Amino acid sequence: MILEVFVSLFIVVGAFFALVGSYGLIKLDNPMARLHGPTKASTLGIGSLLIASVAYSVLQDDLSLHELLITAFLFVTAPISAHFIAKAHIHQHIDDDEMPSPPRDTSWAVRRPPDPPADD
Repeated sequence: MILEVFVSLFIVVGAFFALVGSYGLIKLDNPMARLHGPTKASTLGIGSLLIASVAYSVLQDDLSLHELLITAFLFVTAPISAHFIAKAHIHQHIDDDEMPSPPRDTSWAVRRPPDPPADD
């Protein structure tokens, strides 16, 4: 009985966060703000649903590791994809007035020595 309540609770929590993440993806106006919907809330929602699935498989005496592999893959790929989307947005210079380009720090670059004076 307790495990069934645990599974139900994680299903409800997971569905709520997946819904909030989907709503944020649709309604937020800026692509940088839209990143938070799928990467934060939806990841938490899908993670909760997968935890509920693992708990239910334990309840049914049919333990499956597929859910654990999906969870690990999700938690590894979501931040990487969010990073790539953010980098693409910055490089496209969308809404330059709203989002200034990052400062260019060239202190790490190898500097070329000055050209020698010309012999005239």
